[in-house]
Amino acid sequence: MEENNQQNQNSTNNNENNPKKGPKVNAYMIYGIIAFIIISLQLMGSNIGQMTNTEHSFQDFKEAMRLGKVAKLVVVNNERVEVYYKPGITLPGATSSRYPSGSGLVNNDKTPAFTFNIGSTEQFQKEKEEAQKTIPGISDLPIVYNQQGDYLKGIQSILVPLLILIAMWFVLFRKIGIGGGGAGSGGIFNIGKSKAQLFEKGTKVSITFNDVAGLDEAKVEVMEIVDFLKNPKKYTNLGGKIPKGALLVGPPGTGKTLLAKAVAGEAQVPFFSMSGSDFVELFVGVGASRVRDLFKQAREKAPCIVFIDEIDAIGRARGKNVVMSNDERENTLNQMLVEMDGFSGDTGIIVLAATNRPDVLDTALLRPGRFDRQISIDIPDVKGREKIFDVHLKPIKKSADLNIRKLAIQTPGFAGADIANICNEAALIAARKGKEEVEMNDFNDAIDRVIGGLEKKNKIISPDEKRIIAFHEAGHAVSGWYLEHAHPLVKVTIVPRGEAALGYAQYLPKEMYIRTTEHLMDDMCMKLGGRAVEDIVFGKISTGALSDLQQVTRMAYAMISIYGMSSKIGNISFYDPQNESGFSKPYSEETGKMIDEEVRKLVADAYERVKQLLSDKIESVTIIAEELLKKEVLFKDDLVRLIGKREFEDSMNSESDEYSDEYKAA
Repeated sequence: MEENNQQNQNSTNNNENNPKKGPKVNAYMIYGIIAFIIISLQLMGSNIGQMTNTEHSFQDFKEAMRLGKVAKLVVVNNERVEVYYKPGITLPGATSSRYPSGSGLVNNDKTPAFTFNIGSTEQFQKEKEEAQKTIPGISDLPIVYNQQGDYLKGIQSILVPLLILIAMWFVLFRKIGIGGGGAGSGGIFNIGKSKAQLFEKGTKVSITFNDVAGLDEAKVEVMEIVDFLKNPKKYTNLGGKIPKGALLVGPPGTGKTLLAKAVAGEAQVPFFSMSGSDFVELFVGVGASRVRDLFKQAREKAPCIVFIDEIDAIGRARGKNVVMSNDERENTLNQMLVEMDGFSGDTGIIVLAATNRPDVLDTALLRPGRFDRQISIDIPDVKGREKIFDVHLKPIKKSADLNIRKLAIQTPGFAGADIANICNEAALIAARKGKEEVEMNDFNDAIDRVIGGLEKKNKIISPDEKRIIAFHEAGHAVSGWYLEHAHPLVKVTIVPRGEAALGYAQYLPKEMYIRTTEHLMDDMCMKLGGRAVEDIVFGKISTGALSDLQQVTRMAYAMISIYGMSSKIGNISFYDPQNESGFSKPYSEETGKMIDEEVRKLVADAYERVKQLLSDKIESVTIIAEELLKKEVLFKDDLVRLIGKREFEDSMNSESDEYSDEYKAA
């Protein structure tokens, strides 16, 4: 009994807390009502016509006169005659299926017995005079001529167009509401409202800080911001102030948005999330209006966090280029600046933003008081990549002998998104081969596919072309083998990959933060090794060195015009990403010619150097090329076996030896 009473009480409370809502009226119900009214009016008019104008004729009228039933006639609008019976006589059809017996349909002064149509009053008079010869009473019959207006047609002529206009109005504004970019369900009337997605306190977000790997320093900074909001007194007691904002800066794929998602999952405060492009709209003034509405909502939910992804969409520097200026975007940026640190000075709102183009942002947006912190999220190092592999390998059924450390060292320069792609590609490759778990050789194939593209085993290459490709790749391998500052070789192959890669040499780049002139020159020589071998062996050059020449040209111009590595140009850098000088080329034409001359001289020196080196080592080149034509793929230990051990050993070489063993086993 107590349980039943408790259940009844709970149900009563639930009913009180959750009152029943009435049926919602939507546009489709309105359309249905309008259609029902129009159809009903049409049917009503036709039914009235059928009731009052059954199939009667002048002969029926003569028959009723012969039986002595007719009391009077009423001619309506000179088109129709209404026949009225004498009192007490039953109307025609009262006993038929149309009017069941006993229905009480007897005549009265207001209801005609039946009607029939006449062509004209003259025709009716003529027929009546002829009928008078056989039925004398017709001449004494009273006839009333009446003019009546068709009110139903008048109502329909006004009401139907009005209902059509109302229906069109509903359809039009519903379409504007759906396709016009309005926020919420208000359509065009709410177009200035913010599109931010709100994660309330207690909302479950699947991403947490445990899912963010390889960003230890950035995580500490962001976690401190979350701690500011959770325990503000811990910092304000010492006189500190909560930062207004933090800007996440880093290359694409490094995890800026992922870190913000982790903040949404960890913070116990409301979290607003939107993209910088969400502020931009076709209509003028919408961007600034949405900024105002976003911060208005944030003030109501304070303390809270506002995250704006790709803020460079609205935060570009103002007034740099008059031709490319955009008043609407600048108005949006101005409103953003005011809301973040204006006269009102909002507290309790922390703005997180992410961009991979900090160089194009307005300086007013970057100053302390708006974005107090710039959190740099760089490409992860080997330890960070190892942690990222740990995260992305959790859902994958991997082999027990999979060495994550080797995978991390094998992927220098890879961002978190690249590593996630490799893990997914490896799982797909293993599934394609029908394996039960993902093995190391599957990851090797995935890395090859990401770096070089899809393997084209069926591409038909002539023997002459294949020989040129083999010597070209042998030139890269041998030149890097005998250059001190070149990257350690992992593998060299002549298997075509991707759209244009007919072969490639894979190296294990050294993770360095500073590179000297010697490093860059050796790298440039190694890239020109393929072209130099073609010139030495065949006496002619091919188009296969296109990618090498592009990289060498970019490197040479960077050395001369950015890094100041030319004695003739001097210690000058013309690097101006924000175009603060106002010129596309902040130097004279004479200086430009000097830069071009120095670049050509630098590339020519590198080419002559590697050409001389390969001429001296042409026997090694030939051995490697002939072996490539036989096996198509060679690893580092194969080069050691064929041409001897490399003279310049370092810590990375031993690691590359391990990978060549793994590749060879695969």
